[in-house]
Amino acid sequence: MRLFIAIELPDEVKRLLGRLRGDIPDARWVPAEQLHLTLAFLGEVDEATMKRLTVELAAIRAPGFELRFSGTGCFPDRRRPRVIWVGLQPEPLLITLASLVRQAVLSCDIPQEERPFSAHITLARLRFPAAREAGAFLDQPQKEELPPVSVREFILFQSRLTPQGAIHTPVRVFPLATP
Repeated sequence: MRLFIAIELPDEVKRLLGRLRGDIPDARWVPAEQLHLTLAFLGEVDEATMKRLTVELAAIRAPGFELRFSGTGCFPDRRRPRVIWVGLQPEPLLITLASLVRQAVLSCDIPQEERPFSAHITLARLRFPAAREAGAFLDQPQKEELPPVSVREFILFQSRLTPQGAIHTPVRVFPLATP
C-alpha cells in the first residue's frame, strides 16, 4: 500500500485554499478536497510493516494545537519553482508531533527524507519551472483570510493512484491529547 501520514484540514479551509489558484502554465493544482498537511510520506509499505507502524503511531502522546497560515512560497526556490505552497506560522507542538511521527516511521525501517520537516500545504506542482508566473502569483496579496485550524488528530492515509488522480483514504485516525 502507498501510505502517508497527515493532518486533515476542515472542509471550509480546503475550500478557501482551493480559491488561491493562479495562472501558472502547466501547474497541476491539488484538488481542494485533497489538501492536507503531510507529516511523513511513506511510499509503498507492506501489510506487516503497516501493522507495526500503527502500533508505533498509536503510542505517540502529544497535545493538540492550532495551525495558523502565513502566506505562500515555493520549492526549491523562486528561480526554479516546482511546488507552490501555503506556509504555516512556527508552531513548536507541530514540530514535536512531526518529530515523533518520524521516529515512529524510522523505527519500522521505513526510509525518510533527510531534509528537516517544513510546515506547508502543497497547492500546486509545476511540470516545468515558470519563474515569472510563479513569482507573480507569490507576490500578489493573499485573496483569502484563512482561519486558524484546531488540530486534534493525525491520520494514516492510503493513497491510490488512478488515471483520474490520487484517491486518499483514511486507514486509521490517531487522536492527540486535549490541551
